[in-house]
Amino acid sequence: MARTASLSGFPEWLPEERLVELHVLDTLRRVFELHGFSSIETRAVETVGQLLRKGEIDKEVYGLSRLQEDEEESRAAKGDHHALALHFDLTVPFARYVVENAGYLAFPFRRYQIQKVWRGERPQEGRAREFTQADIDIVGDGELPFRYDVEIALVIAEALGALPIPDFRLRINNRKLAEGFYRGIGLTDTAGVLRSIDKLEKIGPAKVAELLKTELGATEEQAQAALSLAGIRTEDTSFVEKVRALGVKDELLEEGLNELEQVIAASVHRAPGKVVADLSIARGLDYYTGTVVETVLVGHEQLGSICSGGRYDALAGKGNRKFPGVGLSIGVTRLVSRILSQELAQATRKVPTAVLVALNNDDSWGAAQDVAAQLRSRGISTEVAAKAEKFGKQIKFADRRGIPFVWFTDDDGKHQVKDIRSGEQTDADPATWTPSDEDLYVRVVNA
Repeated sequence: MARTASLSGFPEWLPEERLVELHVLDTLRRVFELHGFSSIETRAVETVGQLLRKGEIDKEVYGLSRLQEDEEESRAAKGDHHALALHFDLTVPFARYVVENAGYLAFPFRRYQIQKVWRGERPQEGRAREFTQADIDIVGDGELPFRYDVEIALVIAEALGALPIPDFRLRINNRKLAEGFYRGIGLTDTAGVLRSIDKLEKIGPAKVAELLKTELGATEEQAQAALSLAGIRTEDTSFVEKVRALGVKDELLEEGLNELEQVIAASVHRAPGKVVADLSIARGLDYYTGTVVETVLVGHEQLGSICSGGRYDALAGKGNRKFPGVGLSIGVTRLVSRILSQELAQATRKVPTAVLVALNNDDSWGAAQDVAAQLRSRGISTEVAAKAEKFGKQIKFADRRGIPFVWFTDDDGKHQVKDIRSGEQTDADPATWTPSDEDLYVRVVNA
């Protein structure tokens, strides 16, 4: 059902497709607020220096320049860290927001944020240049109890479970576990190893092993040990013994094992079947320091992660004051694109309108508006016909719009309403008539 955008990478929805997207957004908003998250919005632009300070993603950033600038000035602006660029995610701007508003916020601060972001990627299914993200984060002042890592995962499992999407799995790992293991086998460039392991699903274990050896100086034994760790995947806490069976000792490894065990144990109890310990998950961005998460749709794994994030302890800070946080980001546009392209769900009608008030003649327009006002006062979405055409044409207009009911008022003031799907026409009073719950609002249902 989803159309191909006329400008690649910048999707636009038809009205009935937009209704599906709004359903997704409203569902996420409702679940987030049920768990006490407050809504914020940050500006669309940041300085280049702010965007790039915690990750090597400069090729993805859309810089801003006035159209009248010449090419030389534009090239110079790209190297200027004070130049402006569109934000590529919501986490980095949120960190800046927390620092600047720390005096006005109550910590731990729980926020959700639903906004568009821009990323200079090659457009393909699941990857757009302009897309909507829905983020939740909890940030502390100085410290943030690990229990929030567990809570974030459970909130996301509940939110995704309320959407009209296929079954999903949160694949969870811990960077401390991975970094401690690499350190324990003698690989000191742990960030480099993580970046290589992060490519495992794209290029396969043989090429990752080659990267570890050629770029990081790993021995064959070290490379295979790193791949053995990445191959561990369990739906319960049995991963702990599997890791220990590899025989590596390190304090950071033990700390990460303990944290991941807590997340998986709680999830098995409260969100059974939705979470797995997957020690291949690394996350490419440098600011993650503990729990890391990627989420896939079962049977649609080629789409990539639909929700990702984790713990970050040093992304936000001011002097000696640190604001550690944990959060996850849902790729709303990626999800909606898959829902539409696979026809997984659809709106029950194309427009919000439930009733079209027909006109007997042009002089009846004022009376029709009075009827519409009475219906709207009780929450019934209503339109008034623009022209007093033959009733058959007015009914056809309603049908084209996807409006289920047409309202008629004769010259004696008698009211009737027609369900144009069944053809049933009954007497009605605009002060009391109400459609069924199923017809009152547009609903999004599984196809």
